[in-house]
Amino acid sequence: MKTDLTDTTSSKINKALVLGRRAIGTPAVGMVLTLVIVTDEENAYDALKAANEASREHPSRTLVVIKRVSRTPRDRAKARLDAEVRLGADASTGETVVLRLYGEVVDHAQSVVLPLLLPDAPVVVWWPVNAPTDPANDPLGALAQRRVTDTYAAEQPIQELTARADAYTPGDTDLSWTRITPWRSMLAAALDQVACEVTSAEVEGEEFNPSVELLAMWLAERLTIPVRRSKSAGPGLTSVRMETNAGPIVLDRPDGSLATLSIMGQPDRAVALKRRDTAELIAEELRRLDPDDTYASALRFGLERLDEEAATTAPAPVEPEAGDVVVVEGGTEGVEAEETPKRAAKKAPAKKAAAK
Repeated sequence: MKTDLTDTTSSKINKALVLGRRAIGTPAVGMVLTLVIVTDEENAYDALKAANEASREHPSRTLVVIKRVSRTPRDRAKARLDAEVRLGADASTGETVVLRLYGEVVDHAQSVVLPLLLPDAPVVVWWPVNAPTDPANDPLGALAQRRVTDTYAAEQPIQELTARADAYTPGDTDLSWTRITPWRSMLAAALDQVACEVTSAEVEGEEFNPSVELLAMWLAERLTIPVRRSKSAGPGLTSVRMETNAGPIVLDRPDGSLATLSIMGQPDRAVALKRRDTAELIAEELRRLDPDDTYASALRFGLERLDEEAATTAPAPVEPEAGDVVVVEGGTEGVEAEETPKRAAKKAPAKKAAAK
């Protein structure tokens, strides 16, 4: 059941919800929370689809706040609210209200949303794109117990992580962190099978993926070890290698679906580690509404500190000395570094190529 309301108010929307529930024969409210989605017109469909799928596990009232762009001064001076109320089969197991804000009301979205929140029920605010730098101090974020962002959708994902760490408030979380939950579970289970001490680790994944950084910071913070990060063609995270005194532990996922867990002294095992869609990520976040202390610790570890720790394991560059022998494809020849520094610098890469 769908009801379109043009140039309406929050009071009329609440009345439409009550009348709609009576019309479909469910006058009681069976929702467990209010999910507020703040997005734009371009991403509204995908976000609402994910929320509807997640509502099968968490029946909720979903409020989609779409701030429309006013292109002229006349339009910006006019305040208007349009709404679309969806109930029954059109809203999965919950209730959906799509709010389109025009003009001055865009800057006062919280005054529209507040009367529509379920009484005595937790509130979760999710920004699929264009999340504020400080979600807790955002007018809509201040209404929520949990604030969900996604740094992967930011223009500069890695720099966004630093801003999130500086502005972190208990209740903040990130879908980039949720994406690595299976990886963290698998790595923790692997370490439980072997009595060993981890000395270093390497995390491999696609470039500009904040999940790679978060997993590296989590390993560095929990195990107190240096962690390297390396780039791959993806998709997403592709490999984690932990060096231990009992041999390496490797979790490799080259295709984004099936991973291989390799532990020294044990046969390789295939494990399901598929990339999850947004609906699964949102459903996981809605299972717990208390602050995620593990995420906070990993986020606050800091990218700068991670770089410093990783640098301690990097091999120091070898400077050529007088009398060094440089290996080339045609054989070897003695090179006096002091007399011919340019010639020695050119032949050094040939040594690496031959070794490979």
